[in-house]
Amino acid sequence: MKKLLLTTLTAFALLLSGNSWADAAKGQTYYLRYLKPYFNMKGDEFAQQHLKVEWKSYFKRDAKKFIKKYSKKYPEAAEFLESKKFKKIVPHLQDFTIKYAADSGELPDCSS
Repeated sequence: MKKLLLTTLTAFALLLSGNSWADAAKGQTYYLRYLKPYFNMKGDEFAQQHLKVEWKSYFKRDAKKFIKKYSKKYPEAAEFLESKKFKKIVPHLQDFTIKYAADSGELPDCSS
């Protein structure tokens, strides 16, 4: 009975956590589709700009620090970075950048 209760509570907690559905592969796709045209760098170059802890900091509080930095660096991207679409893809972008951060030791399969 305890195992069933614990399993049920764990499943419920996973459903409630927003980032549990985030996917680094989707983040890479979203980067290539939506941000690469503004940032003009390959996905691996982009993700390796920062360490994991730095990326986590940039994506805290609805990615406000990320939006501020990259809107200033790439003013033409500012409108997209403030959009609802961007807010929907943030968890995936976060997973992508953390998975392939400078200190991760990993490189994306495709360095487009």
